[in-house]
Amino acid sequence: MEYTQLGRTGLKVSRLVLGTMNFGPQTDEDTSHTIMDAALDAGINFFDTANVYGWGEDKGRTESIIGNWFAQGGERRDKVVLATKVYGNMGADGDVWPNHDKLSALNIRRAVDASLKRLRTDHIDVYQFHHVDRDTPFEEIWQAVDVLVQQGKILYAGSSNFPGYKIAQANEIAARRGGTIGLVSEQCLYNLAERRAEMEVIPAAQEYGLGVIPWSPLHGGLLGGVLKKQAEGGRRAGGRAADTLKDAKAREQIQAYEDLLDKHGLEPGEVALAWLLTRPGVTGPIVGPRTQEQLASAVRAVELELSEELLSGLDEVFPGPGPSPEAFAW
Repeated sequence: MEYTQLGRTGLKVSRLVLGTMNFGPQTDEDTSHTIMDAALDAGINFFDTANVYGWGEDKGRTESIIGNWFAQGGERRDKVVLATKVYGNMGADGDVWPNHDKLSALNIRRAVDASLKRLRTDHIDVYQFHHVDRDTPFEEIWQAVDVLVQQGKILYAGSSNFPGYKIAQANEIAARRGGTIGLVSEQCLYNLAERRAEMEVIPAAQEYGLGVIPWSPLHGGLLGGVLKKQAEGGRRAGGRAADTLKDAKAREQIQAYEDLLDKHGLEPGEVALAWLLTRPGVTGPIVGPRTQEQLASAVRAVELELSEELLSGLDEVFPGPGPSPEAFAW
């Protein structure tokens, strides 16, 4: 496994991030524990979760699964850089009580204590804001973060799904306050088929020294060889991938992608991950394996070297927006 610094921090993290969103809803606890053990064995030390994972009546379940795994000992917690998120309401769906969501100082304090209890740990390494809170000023958010850092409950703060201007605003306010590092990472939707982050988010992250952690690197399975799998009678596409394939032009684009990689004798999912590892500013993509086999495939992507010919071919199939601000200025 390869490692890099998380943005401008001294924190060393693996170039793959283990996403845990499937733990609970799709992967049972025993299998989840096996996957986490295998991830550590492969050298993956960066684990990502969120307080709402588990969803519906089971919100918090994923954090509890991770906490039960930590409790098994064997230096599991010490070896892991743990990231979780705050924003969503933790009540049962439809049961929304005031001040039980978003990023008020009150909810941040309540949410971090609840996450620590479920995760069975005394601190969170990277505490991420799951979404922009338009109602809470960053002065209040950073005051709450400062208290948590002083208490030893969190070490760093990160963002998720932030536009570029909010990354700038958050870190400028942190700088004015003094004594606050500000955001150190941004978790955004970014992959071959969805490159809009290159317009503003990634340039802002690079300018302010944030590590970029792409989520959905296979775009909901769309970049994992979905057409070939369907032709071979495998698992049919669902969610974002199924919706995209309804569009004839998009389906033609995915077919061109799979044909290109077939020509090079490469697996689509592994190439999609390896491509992200070539992108400026990217710390590592989040992989959400449901099985050990999927985890092994993701690990192979780290060792994969993409030729200039292949990279040019990928740009032809999935052209990005171009450099910022030229892409939208002229």
